[in-house]
Amino acid sequence: MTTSISTYEADRSIRGKLRRRWMRLYARRPARGGGPGHPRLSVTFDDAPITATTTGAQIVAAHGGKATYFIAASLLGTDGLMGPYAAWRDVERLRAQGHEIGCHTWGHADLGHCDGPRAEQEVMLNHHALAAHGVPAPHTFAYPYGEVSAAPKAALSSRFSLLRALHHGLIEPGADLNQAPSVGLEGHSAERDVVTWMRRAAERKAWLILNAHDVQATPSPWGCTPETLQRVLDCAQALGFELITVAEGARQAA
Repeated sequence: MTTSISTYEADRSIRGKLRRRWMRLYARRPARGGGPGHPRLSVTFDDAPITATTTGAQIVAAHGGKATYFIAASLLGTDGLMGPYAAWRDVERLRAQGHEIGCHTWGHADLGHCDGPRAEQEVMLNHHALAAHGVPAPHTFAYPYGEVSAAPKAALSSRFSLLRALHHGLIEPGADLNQAPSVGLEGHSAERDVVTWMRRAAERKAWLILNAHDVQATPSPWGCTPETLQRVLDCAQALGFELITVAEGARQAA
């Protein structure tokens, strides 16, 4: 079965750019906790390509950590631009291994073009699908494509301890937990960019979230190679990062 998701193009219009800027000021929930006094790193995988649940999970675990997987239930068991997606048995395996299962929208809906009821419906469909396979209601959420408009952000803000976006930044006191920044581990310059942000986080003893997708020798434009992930986590260890799930970081930041 092949997923219907196609290559995504962000809204580059003036209206789209203004919406993104306004959303970072709207319905904010500022982080309050300063953290434990050392830098922390969370590795997140969106959509659960099978390589993220196998190779990705193994590399994170080998560095003493657990990853966070943002699951869009409608994608499970299908094929897409990042290769095959995980099956339910893979999600159950990840949970048994201690990785965090977070929430996407059920159909990978773009919340930049949804109203509040549609956003809540997508989340509830995902919750029901996860619950049917023994997965408790997730504590954290990731906006598909990093996009959100006012009504969905307000509607979902009380449902999760953190909602992750895709704009770059660190999570420190004052950062918005309803639209938390992250840095993408994808594309040719990803490793250099991630290491730059890791050094900033280490200096400021801040929390940094990485977002990734597939982990394979020939990755999609949204993925990385196993060697890249390995080097990034080796660097994190050398800089003194603690590897934590997003749920753990949200508890510290609240």
